[in-house]
Amino acid sequence: MTRVLLSLAILAVFALCLYGMWRGWHNRAKRQSAVLPAFPQPPAAPGAATLETTGVYVGTTIGDNWQDRVAVGDIGHRAEATLKLTDTGVLVERTGASPMWIPLEDVLDARTARGLAGKVMGPDGLLVVRWQLEGHTFDTGFRGDDKDVYEQWVQALGGRK
Repeated sequence: MTRVLLSLAILAVFALCLYGMWRGWHNRAKRQSAVLPAFPQPPAAPGAATLETTGVYVGTTIGDNWQDRVAVGDIGHRAEATLKLTDTGVLVERTGASPMWIPLEDVLDARTARGLAGKVMGPDGLLVVRWQLEGHTFDTGFRGDDKDVYEQWVQALGGRK
């Protein structure tokens, strides 16, 4: 009987931890949605891709804090994705999540980084696009299947403003 009660107590603590994490994520999303502007929707015809790569969308963070993940909507969800550069912006087509659009006029810079949104890799393991929207600065991270294309992305997007 003691083992059954101990097992139930451990299960209850585990369930409480899961509930706390779920509640924290939703509270973060609520706080951010009150402060952050709505993210832009992709245009109906974004144009032909001049640069394209596949990989994983890691997440979007606020400003210079590489761990302050945006939780609004499904922006905070990691997903397999295709990153496309068109003549009007950067399109992140995510599998199982809504596409993400970064207008080219809002892109500030692009760089490689070691980590973003809780994902840490080796040196230059992530491609990070810094952009702005209504006075807020964001970093969007992407881990490409082929890291050799990062330099092309950095050259195409780097130092725009």
